[in-house]
Amino acid sequence: MAAVVIVSVGVFFAGMGLYALAAPAALLCPFGFAVTSDTQRAEVRAVYGGFGIAIAGVLGYALTAPDAVRTGILLTVGVALAGMALGRVISAAVGDRTSFYPNWFYALVEAGAGAALFWAA
Repeated sequence: MAAVVIVSVGVFFAGMGLYALAAPAALLCPFGFAVTSDTQRAEVRAVYGGFGIAIAGVLGYALTAPDAVRTGILLTVGVALAGMALGRVISAAVGDRTSFYPNWFYALVEAGAGAALFWAA
């Protein structure tokens, strides 16, 4: 069951990464960003694309890594996801009101995936 969690989260990151590399403006459109310059596209490709592919790769490695390494990977990625969700909660706490989609939808995805990785660790 832990392998299903690892693969599922890895596929999510791979999908995000590939989408960011292929269509950086489309990735951020639901958040209201207008990605119009070469510099902006490069930034989205780096932060969402490269990061997503790297995390997918390290999760793939975790499937066959020694137990201690796998645990470290899963906890690290889980904490990163929890941090993203926490950032959305803090934003709401300081007064930023956002709609369910995309903000709270992704907060639930991030919190759920982080919790699943903690469980799998």
